Amino acid sequence: MNGRADEGVTSIGEIIMIRDLVMKNRTYRRFFQEVAIERQTLRELVDLARLSAAAGNMQPLKYILSCEPQKNALIFPHLAWAGYLKDWPGPREGERPSAYIIILGDTQITQSFGCDHGIAAQSILLGATERGLGGCIIGTVQRQKLRKALDIPSAYQILLVLALGKPRETVVIETVGAAGDVKYWRDSEGVHHVPKRALDDIILD
Repeated sequence: MNGRADEGVTSIGEIIMIRDLVMKNRTYRRFFQEVAIERQTLRELVDLARLSAAAGNMQPLKYILSCEPQKNALIFPHLAWAGYLKDWPGPREGERPSAYIIILGDTQITQSFGCDHGIAAQSILLGATERGLGGCIIGTVQRQKLRKALDIPSAYQILLVLALGKPRETVVIETVGAAGDVKYWRDSEGVHHVPKRALDDIILD
């Protein structure tokens, strides 16, 4: 064989670029609502999800796109935003997402979706970050109310809602303190702080 062992291996420069993209891909909950996201952009983001891994290559995920104010207004009331911020009801008018992607599982293809929707959501948000956008993966959803609001057929299981927009807040990462508290919080300037466990604390050998 003439091939080299390092052929196709990601370079250090590429690793740095990937790390930078991951670091920028934070959970944003406040947006410049007036900055529109085109439907074609949402289609391109879903295409990244389409090209991502799927268990058994079953590809059971389907997507609902929303970038129109009227449709966005039907989605927003059925979402929960920040469990640790007990006194914050969610983004106010003017700071709400300008688009949503709802990830559905097609039960006519399979009854089990594994982690497919998590993979798809990450691909979509990394693509959004690359475009200067940001988002929030929302799993706490009033599913039956959302189903009724959008007339979603019962064959499709509502898995996740991705809120998207131009970020209107600063999110910073810090190391989990000695007390081990992982709760995110906001300071008096509105900066959102997210504690992350140290690398040595999560690698077991």
